[in-house]
Amino acid sequence: MTTLKAHLQALLNLGRGVVAGMPDPSGDEDPIQLFGDWYRTAEECGLFLPEAMTLATADAHGVPSARMVLLKGSGPEGFTFFTNYESRKARELAENPRAALVFHWAVLERQVRIGGVVDRISQEESQEYFRSRPRGSRIGAWASAQSRPLRDRSDLERQVREVEDRFRGEEIPLPPFWGGFRLVPLEVEFWQGRVNRLHDRWVFRRPSPDAVWAVERLHP
Repeated sequence: MTTLKAHLQALLNLGRGVVAGMPDPSGDEDPIQLFGDWYRTAEECGLFLPEAMTLATADAHGVPSARMVLLKGSGPEGFTFFTNYESRKARELAENPRAALVFHWAVLERQVRIGGVVDRISQEESQEYFRSRPRGSRIGAWASAQSRPLRDRSDLERQVREVEDRFRGEEIPLPPFWGGFRLVPLEVEFWQGRVNRLHDRWVFRRPSPDAVWAVERLHP
């Protein structure tokens, strides 16, 4: 029953988007608040992993790479995600601290694109989140040399056993090479599907994190 209700709610939201769409922006809209509204709709519709987002980074030479990660916090301060600080994404962010995010909620025909500057969050914030992870995930964070070559699966499984033995009966601490990043947005674009591919697009831009947002409608 819950699944059917969620599916019907999704279809209702889809209908509103396709038929009614987005009005012309007034200039008073807050993109962070609007993102929160859209995200909650995706959650309430029962979509699988509404927090899944594409994270695109580039190295010092401008060579891009992209992968799916999970949003772990959003608000006026920015959008937070976690990773191994020795992973490819983290190494690229150290070289070029700008990135882009994309959320795509296909059933709702909605997409949000976000670009901005990225920095590490505090160790205290990373520690708080790390404690909330299941024990197995915390063990995995210690065992995996993320993005590094792995000879075969048995090596990883051996490393997991070693970490389990090392911290057996103990609280697993935050690895010194693991933690969070926060993207502070300078551009946020909302895309709502419409009939005949005449989609609605609003884009918010600001030159710096402390500047006022400007908004305009784009051609589909």
